[in-house]
Amino acid sequence: MSLGAPPPDDGAQAAADAAELERFGYKQELRRGIGGFGSFALSFSVVSILTGAVQLYGHGLRFGGPLVMSLGWWAVSLATLTVAMSMAELASALPMAGGPYPWARALGGDGAGFFTAWFLLLGQIAVVAGVDYGLAQFLAPMLGLGGERATVLALFGALVGLHGLLNHVGVRVVNVCNGLSAWYHLAGVALLIGLLVVLAPLAPLARMSESAAPAGMGLGYAFVIGLLQAQWTFTGYEAAANVTEETLDPRWVAPWGIFLSVAVSAVFGSALLVAVTLAAGDLGAARAAENPFLHALGAALGPRLGTALVWVAMGAMWFCGLGSVTSTSRLVYAYARDRGLPPSLARVSPRFRTPAVAIWATCAGAVALALWSRAYEIMIAISTLGFYLAYALPVACLVLARRSGRAPTPGPWHLGRFAPLVNAIALGWTAFITVVFVLPQNDRDGLTTAYTLGGVLLALSSAYALHRVRRSARSAP
Repeated sequence: MSLGAPPPDDGAQAAADAAELERFGYKQELRRGIGGFGSFALSFSVVSILTGAVQLYGHGLRFGGPLVMSLGWWAVSLATLTVAMSMAELASALPMAGGPYPWARALGGDGAGFFTAWFLLLGQIAVVAGVDYGLAQFLAPMLGLGGERATVLALFGALVGLHGLLNHVGVRVVNVCNGLSAWYHLAGVALLIGLLVVLAPLAPLARMSESAAPAGMGLGYAFVIGLLQAQWTFTGYEAAANVTEETLDPRWVAPWGIFLSVAVSAVFGSALLVAVTLAAGDLGAARAAENPFLHALGAALGPRLGTALVWVAMGAMWFCGLGSVTSTSRLVYAYARDRGLPPSLARVSPRFRTPAVAIWATCAGAVALALWSRAYEIMIAISTLGFYLAYALPVACLVLARRSGRAPTPGPWHLGRFAPLVNAIALGWTAFITVVFVLPQNDRDGLTTAYTLGGVLLALSSAYALHRVRRSARSAP
């Protein structure tokens, strides 16, 4: 596969892709202009190692310490690759907008599609809100505006609005931005690592085997809680699948976009965490700091250079927010097209051929969630679980469909005879993190995440039961 972006709306390929989409029962409405590099860049930008790993650096230091950023990071990376490969195979076989939602619906019926769509919506909207709100929290003091909530909310609204506008005006603009984002992330990580290696005194590599835990918590328990740092970073890589109806040759391009975004992020993220941790100086002081990552950079490189690198990280967060709006809005569009959401959300801009209503609905949902400030702390765990439950459901449906002989014809990107093993590891890992991330982190958190997830499951189950009753009533003679 070539990672070079093909010409937008390449006639022969676009026509073939549109004809293939019609075989799934959908009409081509969105503009096709995303090539191989653009597909990878979108998923890579949403994963954004300069967002997830940076924002949760302090979490990793407190729960598990350097060991969770070395052994823990690679354990999560390798397990996540099995999930990514399982999803890549589905993307190749079923290239439809919305990714996991239409896969689950096609393989498991309306119920599987319903729960997959809502779990994915929960995870994605939480990420849009979390990334842009987190960026606003960084931006306010950097601009000398203070950290008052009203100021942060105003900046947050402006960021979400700008991301909505850029998504509205066309896939070509977003494609260019995502291409820039991928190079920006790679260059930013390389710059940060290079400066730390050259300018900062580094601790021995043996530091990465050190562990830490909050008072009264066992090291093993702290380690598994600390895995949230890596696992939250590895979310959103299904974005390449969400935009398959805007991608040229999606059966090849989207699967590679999913797989490579995780693989490349694993390597660069590991290098980033090792470099920062070895250069951080006193880890106890870093743990106690309000922002451990910024403290580590300041201690290693001094306040001026450390501040400059903060701006680099903030740029990555901006690109991540842009890609998150792109990915989420395509899920909203796909689900509304199938009448799972109000059909008006599936309207396409006649001028730009983008899902304009879905884009602005995504932005509105993110703003509403940010206003729900009391839930912000637990939304990291909830968003991670929302994503992975949505990832696991279509994979489980594929396993069942394969056993009953109803599996779809594999696309050109497939796992062959290794598929059952890879799928089993992916499902087992999802079950593991679902248990781990609802465990209480400390007395203050209690079982808030578990109660919240349980409430979401109860609400969705009730909503689906009501939906079935209403549908049966409409179909009754």
